[in-house]
Parts: sequence; structure tokens; C-alpha cells
Amino acid sequence: MTAIAERDHIEIVDIKREAHSSKEAGQRPVFNEMIADIKTGKYNGIMAWAPDRLSRNAGDLGAIVDLMDQKLIVEIRTYGQRFINSPNEKFLLMILGSQAKLENDQKGLNVKRGLRTRCEMGLWPAPAPTGYLNEKNVDKKCHILVDPKRAPVIKQMFEKVAYENWSGKKVYQWLRNEVKLTSINNKPLTLSNVYLIFKNTLYYGMFEYPRGSNNWYTGIHEPLITKKLFEKVHEQLKRSEIVSGYGTKEFAFTKLISCGLCGAGDHGR
Repeated sequence: MTAIAERDHIEIVDIKREAHSSKEAGQRPVFNEMIADIKTGKYNGIMAWAPDRLSRNAGDLGAIVDLMDQKLIVEIRTYGQRFINSPNEKFLLMILGSQAKLENDQKGLNVKRGLRTRCEMGLWPAPAPTGYLNEKNVDKKCHILVDPKRAPVIKQMFEKVAYENWSGKKVYQWLRNEVKLTSINNKPLTLSNVYLIFKNTLYYGMFEYPRGSNNWYTGIHEPLITKKLFEKVHEQLKRSEIVSGYGTKEFAFTKLISCGLCGAGDHGR
């Protein structure tokens, strides 16, 4: 584009680069800055590689055409086209911009359709949770495999809560101090990670995607636990929350004494 400017004796006042997505109107700070500069008369034309580089949404496209109507933009030059303030050329610019938006919207629909199809096939279309590994073979995209290192620990977590009445905090302490379990990225699990694991139905073979959609699917992956064990864990965790909800005041000798059965003792009772 700079070569075209030199060839046609066009003065380049400023060069702007935008890294933000142009999918939504008003979300590109550099684009907004360019519009503001045009309104102040800093420059009266735009050079871009193609019309879809300027806009892929109706809002930004409308802002550009509106500035052409006000004669604040005299010309828009792309690699292969030239648009001036004439009805036909503005109409063509709007068609090309609308076509870019159509392509953008269709890509979004195609992605969602593809994800839904994979879910219906029982495939998990996201990074594998702790205890599983994503299949690296491109022919088996979205397949998840049992992680031989972490899967046994995940199963033990559920069993300790269900059969030994452990709390989520006690499981967390066990993971941190004894097992030293880490994620696939070698990061230690947090307490919130532990509770998310206990809430994840994927471990017994069912999953909801996307979350909150109420669209449930049966996975073809190997479950780590049974649904009965999952439900038993939830009953125990709910009971623990009720017990721990009576008071949270810290007393002088809190945590010096703990229950020999469940290990609780962090509320000073």
C-alpha cells in the first residue's frame, strides 16, 4: 500500500495497525482513533489492503459511510479498488463490507455446528480435564484418553470424600502435602480446582456443553468413576457445607485439635 501511495503521489499522514478483532462494533481502539482523527480533519482518506480490513460489522461500516456522506472521507483506496463519495461506489463498499460480515457470521455458525456434531458423537470438544489427556492424533480429534499418572489420584479423591467422609479442604491438603498432584502444565491444583473436579460430571461419562445450556451428552471416553460414587460425593460435600456453616469465628486455639474421624477442626468447636 505504501508503494501504491508513492506511485500515485498520495501523502501518508499516519500508519495505524490494529490487532483487535473487527467482529463487534466499537471494540477496536485504533479504528476509533482513526475515526476521531478524520473528524478533526487530520486526514481525509483511508488506504487499506481490502474493504474487510476496515470493517466486518455493520456499526463500523456505517461509521465509515457516514463520514463519506459528510465529505470528511474523500477516498478509500484498497489494493484493487477505489471508493469515492458516489452512490454507486458507496453501495459497492457497503456490499463488500456486508459480505465480510456474512462470512464472519457463517464461520461462527460453522464452528458451533461442528462442536455440536462432535458432542453428539460423544467427543469432548475442549481441553481435557485433570485425569485425562487430549489425543494428539489429528485423526482422533476431540478424543480424550485416561491419564495413567493422574487418573488414579482423581478416583481416590472421590473415594476419600464418599467413603472416608473427607472434606474438600482435607482432600486439597492431601494433594498438596502428600500426593503433590499437578495439572498437565505442572501447576499445583488450587482449592477451587479441587471443587471443580468434584462438580465435573465428565468423570462418570456425561457432560454438558456448553456449560449452562442444559444440553447433555454421553461421552465415549472411559469414565474414571461411577455415577453412584459421584452422587455420594455430592451428598457428603453438601453435608460438610451445612456443618461448616454454623460459624466461622476464629478462636484462640483453633486448629490445635481436630476430629479423629473426619479431620475437621477449623471452626474452633
